[in-house]
Amino acid sequence: MTAPPPAPAPAQAPVRKADAPADGSSGRGTDTNAAALSPTVRQTARRAVPWIVLAAIAVLIALGGILLTGGRVGAGTPLDAANAAPAGAKAVAQVLRERGVDVQSVTTLAAAQAAAADDSTVLIFDPDGNLPADGYRRLAGDGRTLVLVEPGFRALQTVAPDVSAAGAPRGTVTAGCTVPAAERAERIDPRTTPGTEGIVLPGTFRVSGDALACFSDRDDHASLVRTTFDDSTAYLLGSGSVLTNDGVDRLGNAALALNLLGAHRTLVWYLPSVGDRPVTGPPDIGALTPGWVTPVMLLLLVVFVAAAIWRGRRFGPLVVENLPVVVRAGETREGRARLYQRSSARLRAADALRVGTIGRLSALVGLPTTATTSEVADTVAGLLRRDRAALRDILLDRVPQTDRDLIALSDDLAELERATAAAVTPTAGPTGRMDA
Repeated sequence: MTAPPPAPAPAQAPVRKADAPADGSSGRGTDTNAAALSPTVRQTARRAVPWIVLAAIAVLIALGGILLTGGRVGAGTPLDAANAAPAGAKAVAQVLRERGVDVQSVTTLAAAQAAAADDSTVLIFDPDGNLPADGYRRLAGDGRTLVLVEPGFRALQTVAPDVSAAGAPRGTVTAGCTVPAAERAERIDPRTTPGTEGIVLPGTFRVSGDALACFSDRDDHASLVRTTFDDSTAYLLGSGSVLTNDGVDRLGNAALALNLLGAHRTLVWYLPSVGDRPVTGPPDIGALTPGWVTPVMLLLLVVFVAAAIWRGRRFGPLVVENLPVVVRAGETREGRARLYQRSSARLRAADALRVGTIGRLSALVGLPTTATTSEVADTVAGLLRRDRAALRDILLDRVPQTDRDLIALSDDLAELERATAAAVTPTAGPTGRMDA
């Protein structure tokens, strides 16, 4: 008995370059470009979560800054002739200019000396103590009038040794002296105005020598003192709030400020800067470092040590292991599957399954490795006598939206492989012959 002739091999379509890339990113290649898939709303929202958190933190920081500052804008330089903030003195300087006084704002001793001609007024406001004692002597003389606003200890010891600081004023005070500017003002309010606390610190003086005290309170603490210094008339004004934009309009503050500073044709508005400090040698790292740096560095060190103790792990003894290390394929497969699941990369996982299935189907039906997905689908459809569109949907078009859809697609691919393998595997018939 002769065996029947073998069944003819499936017809092979013309060979083309395979559309499925080797990296497994997509197995849905055709002669035309595959359609791009837009990310879902859930994926877009998940990617935007870090930016939303950063935006919320920025808003909280901004709100905290507003609450800490009370919503106030920066006060600028106190008693600056160009500062329009509450603590500035632009109003007084502007009125003096309108009255014909040449107001020159300077920040260095050399500029102040150059601007202070004979018969001029020099206003000095030095809350940081930048001007040395010699600077006051260099500005005195030649008929100049010095007006020291809130002078510090060094300035009082240099200009008026018989005058000492006596604390903040108690309230409104009357002139009580024969100084023309004080008599025109009659009454002043030297107290700090709201919004300038900590910037302009009003004070009074205790006079024990020949100096003339004006605007004294019930404790004989004067807000204005007139004395002489190196052939110059010197006025000590204890409260800078008399000159500020928010304080100049109270009682006779404006009259005192304008008459005291407008006595000469030239007014040198001098705010000493760091450049006026005497140079005694190159500054060291401690002098250049702000005071808050050291505690912050110590705090960061403590936080680092605490975090290291909290999150640190003690490593065990070294283990000798022969190389190369063999990793089972199942572990690799499970690891990649977990990564796909964690990132919801269902389409990428489906493409990886399809690439493997298409390669195995191509080998089962006798097609070369360069066969396209469409050719494999056509050949398998003809072999199994199935609808080509249904096979193309399984091998190319279906996009899983949920994990359930991905599992269903995996089952369909596995069933398609089993059916193809059964169709091309010969089986033994009842007569003992091998049937295709």
